[in-house]
Amino acid sequence: MSVLSSAEKWDLKYAESDLNTAAEPCYVLQQHSGLLPFNGRALDYACGLGGNARFLARCGLKTDAWDISDNALTLVNNYASLNHLPITPLITDLEQMLLPYQQFDVIVVCRYLDRNQFKALEDALKPNGLLFYQTFLDPVQDNAPNNADFYLKSGELPKAFNKLQTLVYGEGWLANETDAGQKARYAWFVGRKTA
Repeated sequence: MSVLSSAEKWDLKYAESDLNTAAEPCYVLQQHSGLLPFNGRALDYACGLGGNARFLARCGLKTDAWDISDNALTLVNNYASLNHLPITPLITDLEQMLLPYQQFDVIVVCRYLDRNQFKALEDALKPNGLLFYQTFLDPVQDNAPNNADFYLKSGELPKAFNKLQTLVYGEGWLANETDAGQKARYAWFVGRKTA
């Protein structure tokens, strides 16, 4: 039995998706969108179908959308073209990709956790840049990843990003955008890089 690569796994997940498949922005971005700058450059990191990228682009930000799934990024690109949105998709293995230094005014990470990338995400923000981060909170849940490494500990984000000024932090049950009608435990954070 062969083991699927990360790209194959995510391409399989998005194989049945089309332009009508829901792609909503994450809770922390929607609820705290008033913090967004009026223009600048944003990154939707591990974008999937690009719900955050679509939202950021509609808010006037030139948005990069990075993911490992070619299927997902094809849909992101087609949606951006049809709706004349400034979204630039990039297929990449996030574990191997080097983030550019101080290039983004906003970075959004949702339902993705690689603790090895925390410092690189922080460094990729411009001075006064904002990081919106939301992902699963332990313990392991039935309708979420089954690997405990993909869960945050309570209070972990503000400690991990202690060089950023914490503007928002919360923990609790939220609708799980990937599983309609289900809820999952999340932690969410907004931090600002001080100038």
